[in-house]
Amino acid sequence: MNSITAIVNGKIISGIGDKPIENGIIIFKEGVITDVGVVGEVEIPDDANIIDVSGMIVMPGLIDAHIHITGFRSGDYIKEALLTPYEVFVARGIKDLGNVLDAGFTTICDAGSMLSLHLKQAVEEGTVIGPRIIASGYPLSQTFGHGDIHFFHPKLVDARETPFKIPFSTLLCDGADECRKAARYALREGADFIKIFTTGGVMSQRDRPEYPQMTLDEIRAVVEEARRADKFVHAHAEGAEGFKNALLAGVRVLAHGIYIDEEGVKLAIEKDAVVIPTLSIVDLILKLGSSSGLPEWGLKKAEEAYNAHIENIRKAYKAGVKLAVGTDFFIGSKDIPIYGMNAIELSLLVNKIGMKPMEAIIAATKNSAEAAGLSDKVGTLEEGKLADIIVVKGNPLNDIDVLMDKNNIKIVFKEGEIVKNIL
Repeated sequence: MNSITAIVNGKIISGIGDKPIENGIIIFKEGVITDVGVVGEVEIPDDANIIDVSGMIVMPGLIDAHIHITGFRSGDYIKEALLTPYEVFVARGIKDLGNVLDAGFTTICDAGSMLSLHLKQAVEEGTVIGPRIIASGYPLSQTFGHGDIHFFHPKLVDARETPFKIPFSTLLCDGADECRKAARYALREGADFIKIFTTGGVMSQRDRPEYPQMTLDEIRAVVEEARRADKFVHAHAEGAEGFKNALLAGVRVLAHGIYIDEEGVKLAIEKDAVVIPTLSIVDLILKLGSSSGLPEWGLKKAEEAYNAHIENIRKAYKAGVKLAVGTDFFIGSKDIPIYGMNAIELSLLVNKIGMKPMEAIIAATKNSAEAAGLSDKVGTLEEGKLADIIVVKGNPLNDIDVLMDKNNIKIVFKEGEIVKNIL
């Protein structure tokens, strides 16, 4: 392919929020967009490679701003963590990355898995075909926190102690000094950002989503260490108090928000935070039920949280909280291609929360790029951005579920290179 490419005659959804550009043209050179506009207004270089996408939608590559590439194939943690060889996780993870890219997601933000941090290098060098990876590596949890696997001995949980190589390992830390040291350890391992747990959760055995976790001083210590390394902090925050604590301590990217309250909504808007609801995972857990291999206590808490989650995120959306797209997928399945079903989150935002399709697309592109710390590189189709572009059959502005069928994702460009073409 020539170094200059022109995509012509498509309807362009830029991700900025404007009306679609009819009969649009996108030109990119060496992986960077150089012009976007309308046929007749944009000059196409004579030596450009022209791709005619008449009748199709052209839009930014989608972004999953909260996912876990673990290689797990069930929620049976003991079987997966202790009995599955790490190399099997790697092979599964490579397949999952390919499926995610095939679905039109050109970037993922992995919020807790060393597997992604290691596979990132393989993707960047071209050994593995997958989406761009932004990864936290080891997340930070207090003892008896959401990241502490309560049914394991602490030395099996903490990545610095365990003899097992487990994608889901955590750094246990208590007190500001230990949290600061754990943050530095995560950065030493190559983290792109630092993931923390400021509340309990659905899939942790002995706590609940409502429980606040990590003190303000502990959170502030991590935020400071991230800032000193020009990184950011991404918080698991399901309960109201822990959600607000994260914001007060300087965290600007928060996931879940199951029990976000009115005060938390106001604070999120005031702090210009990005909230990633991750509706998909609870929806999926309830659909799979016991066949997922997840423990009964986890299924019960998921059922308890489902309606409250939808109601509270709907309120946050209506109030103007900036929402991004993330699935929180952390287990795959032998029978269901869970990784690759990522667009279910956009469907839920439209059909459960009440977003307009354009708003859901912006959440999955522009807002998710911000949540991943990549606003200057991806998320919108405009001059100077990387050419992460997908060509879609059908109009997601009329039916958002068009994006859920990977066969409708006809072409995927990642930094200007075609990584999928079934046109």
